[in-house]
Formats: sequence, structure tokens, C-alpha cells
Amino acid sequence: MAVRPYIGAVKLTGELAQGSYLTELPVIQYLAQAGQLELTKPVTFFAGENGTGKSTLLEAIAVAYGFNPEGGTKNFNFSTEDSHSELWQALTLVKRGYASDGFFLRAESFYNVASNIDRMDREPSFGGRVVDSYGGVSLHHRSHGESFLALVQNRFGGQGVYLLDEPEAALSPTRQLTLLAQIDELVKEDSQFIIATHSPILMAYPGAEILEFSEKGIRSVAYRETEHYQVTRRFLEDPERMLRYLLEE
Repeated sequence: MAVRPYIGAVKLTGELAQGSYLTELPVIQYLAQAGQLELTKPVTFFAGENGTGKSTLLEAIAVAYGFNPEGGTKNFNFSTEDSHSELWQALTLVKRGYASDGFFLRAESFYNVASNIDRMDREPSFGGRVVDSYGGVSLHHRSHGESFLALVQNRFGGQGVYLLDEPEAALSPTRQLTLLAQIDELVKEDSQFIIATHSPILMAYPGAEILEFSEKGIRSVAYRETEHYQVTRRFLEDPERMLRYLLEE
């Protein structure tokens, strides 16, 4: 796995507004103290509990790189709600080479991305059918999971930077395995992935770096050391025992 990451590091170089909630996030305090967060592998996972700043940092990286805050390519400029943080303005990305493709996929606003594709195809000024790059069928005419995979299989062309925020949200375990295979194909075509996830299936990708976000900051962990793997394994080995513990009065 010799792909050189297009985004090699993330630095906090700007000032955040005084009193901003962002300054209270452990991930921001870590960046302020450590100087930068290095991304050394073609596939990097942001893991950790809810509220630790995984998606906030991923979104800021995406916007700083030039992606639409709600998702899509650099050519998408729609906005249904201006809800992203100002963190991107304080970040500097250390870029190492030019990526010819890219996409920011976030589960929570994927509906808006699909709607924007349909809108562009209704406006002749765009020229051609945008949906042809996404499998030829409106993403609204597929299930949520099918539309996710159609996007990855048809739109992601390789030699790209792909930022995915909780892609497992719409995918069954089997489809998550399909996504893993697609990621591997794209990595072999000189692509970089940064993925915020809770999925122990996705985090099993060989050679990936898993960065665990917590109240203590960010640290690199081995796959089997992640809480996601350990909790899932304990549950599957003896679900009755864990359920008795959880549900006992």
C-alpha cells in the first residue's frame, strides 16, 4: 500500500472565535497542543464516541479542501442550511500532490445531494445528464444503501480524495463488505480515504490507520484495541449475557 496521501497533515493555524464551543472540543485542544495531525496512510479512520469531534473535524477538512459543506464534489455549491462550523477557516491542509477526483459523502445530508443532482439535470444550462455519472438512475429512485453504493461504484473514479462521514449508516453488514472492496479498488488506483465511522467492519480494512477520538485527544490504535471491536465481539460471543446485564431491573 504505497499510495502517498494527498492530504498529508492537518494543522490548526487560525484563531477561533472567543467563546466558541469548538475550543472546548478535545480534538481542537489536541490540534492546538500537538501542532498538526498527520495522515500517513491511504485510508484513515476517525473513530470514537459520539460528541468527540470526528464529524466536526472531517467536515472542516472537507470544506477547507474545497468541497461543499453538505457534501458532493467541488462543483456542488448548493446549500439547504448553513450549519457547518467555522473550524475550516482555522485549518491549514498540508497537500502532497494533485488529486484529479474527489467527493465528500455525509450520510445526514445525502438526500440533499441527490436532490441537487436531479435539479441540475432539469436545468439545460448544465449540459449533459449529471446522473449518468451516478449510475444513470436518480439516487432518489434507489434505496438509501443502494444509492450510497451507486455513488461509490459509478462516481468515484480513482486518483481522488474521498471523505466519508458514517457511510455505514445506510448499509447492511454485507453491503459494508462491498464498500470495503470498492475502497480497496480505489486505493489501488491512487486514492485517499478519510472516514469517520463507528463500524468495526469498515475499520478492519488492512493497513489503515485508526485514529481514536476521546476526551484525552487523538491517538492511533490497533484495530482490536478499539472499543467498537471489543464491544461488538463481546456482544456476539454471548449476547444473552450482555442483554441480561443491560436489561436487568
